[in-house]
Amino acid sequence: MTTAKRDTYTPETLLSVAVQVFNERGYDGTSMEHLSKAAGISKSSIYHHVAGKEELLRRAVSRALDGLFAVLEEQGAVRGRAVERVEYVTRRTVGVLVAELPYVTLLLRVRGNTRTERWALERRREFDHQVADLLKAAAAEGDLRADVDIRLATRLLFGMVNSLVEWYRPHPGTTPDQLADAVVSMALDGLRTQR
Repeated sequence: MTTAKRDTYTPETLLSVAVQVFNERGYDGTSMEHLSKAAGISKSSIYHHVAGKEELLRRAVSRALDGLFAVLEEQGAVRGRAVERVEYVTRRTVGVLVAELPYVTLLLRVRGNTRTERWALERRREFDHQVADLLKAAAAEGDLRADVDIRLATRLLFGMVNSLVEWYRPHPGTTPDQLADAVVSMALDGLRTQR
């Protein structure tokens, strides 16, 4: 882990360092001392900008959640056939994951031990419910197989997307669009009705 220089310290770099440390040590295993050492600033400097590590956690998971929920408001997610909207949301979710990889990784690792973690888990469930509603609509429109349990399909689809945080690392050979193509092809081709 690299240490931020004091002269380049900003609230944004503090958040970035905190997310890196939370992902490496776990939120529960991270102390303010760990954060101050990693950021290269004193604990009092951190407290000057945030109330504590839980505020940093909330800012970090909010960044990931805001990105995901913004996808649901984009034109491709609200117009057209439901199956097209499911594909759009899946592609864009992969895009958010790639763009905000450390933040989404942290979001997916919260366990509900603090008020902020419970709030984040509830927001994740809300996102999943909205996507499940899209899948239900696509099935009702006849574009997805009727024999597939929608709740199971939602879990499998986002289990596949969420697993990217465990192995995906940006490299020149794979673009986010290629990654999204692969996810959509593998997940949705098995769900679509044959026409």
